[in-house]
Amino acid sequence: MSILFYDAEDWEQALVPAEIGGVPVCLSSSRLTTATAAEAVGATVVSVFSWSNIDAGVLNALPGLRHVATRSTGFDHIDVAACRARGVSVSNVPEYGVRTVAEHTFALMLALSRKILHCDNRTKKCDFSRDGLRGFDLEGKTLGIIGCGKIGSTVAEIARAFAMRVLVFDTHHDAALAARLGFGYVDSLEDLLRDADVISLHAPLTEETRGMIHEGNVDLIKSGALLINTARGDLVQTGAILKALKSGQLAGAGLDVLEDEKLIHEETEVLSREIPSQEQLATLLNNRILLDSPNVIITPHNAFNSEEAVRKIAQTTVENIEAFLRGEEKNIVT
Repeated sequence: MSILFYDAEDWEQALVPAEIGGVPVCLSSSRLTTATAAEAVGATVVSVFSWSNIDAGVLNALPGLRHVATRSTGFDHIDVAACRARGVSVSNVPEYGVRTVAEHTFALMLALSRKILHCDNRTKKCDFSRDGLRGFDLEGKTLGIIGCGKIGSTVAEIARAFAMRVLVFDTHHDAALAARLGFGYVDSLEDLLRDADVISLHAPLTEETRGMIHEGNVDLIKSGALLINTARGDLVQTGAILKALKSGQLAGAGLDVLEDEKLIHEETEVLSREIPSQEQLATLLNNRILLDSPNVIITPHNAFNSEEAVRKIAQTTVENIEAFLRGEEKNIVT
């Protein structure tokens, strides 16, 4: 038996033990793909982050695999149905960095509303003029939250300290939560887009939510609004963001994630081994344009990355694997 960690970063060397339940652990910075699966043929357990895709091809290459432990809350990078069909269980980290991601959301919001990066860039050139640097207060503004799970509800809670009005679009309504945090639900995404001064995404990525903000509905966005995305890049079409920025529907965007993010991270590798589709080329081009947009702040999928959060990721993942080795279930996704 062996346990292999893929997508491993340097900080995990200190947090992941050399053995889990008496089984040796090996950490690799590589992504788990059909091309790299050969080195994991004897693995009973693999642990991955969201950069690795666990699909039927990978599963076929690993006949001895019995458990996949993803070090993330989302598991859209894993074909759970294919795992289930092969008797492979899947666990996740259902809660980590809730406050961490919520705080990052407000960091992006404040950086945009007060033009922090423009201020910093100008003063570093010894230019202390304030022309064009006037921002706006969050107090009294309407924050539209899309998806009100643990992170979305924490964002709503923090918004109270800024005296913001909060509207929520979610398929599940929790009247007690709304009453406690003082927000109201809207009946449709379109209603939220029309009313919000700041739009913040916290929904999971599913086939229903993929591209939920697109070129067909961005015209509904309140003129001059901000868009914040610390959830999943594929919730928003990049072309829609560019369209809204050009028209002025969006005054700015704060993005910790990008559409087709894996392609962006693996751009050189992908382009060297295969001919990209027209859709992939369009995504790459649009994201390049976003990177050069002065009213867009992009962080490298870093919203989760605090000392406290990464410790919890490692601890929960180890506990999930230990439970599997004991024949128990812990944080199993369905």
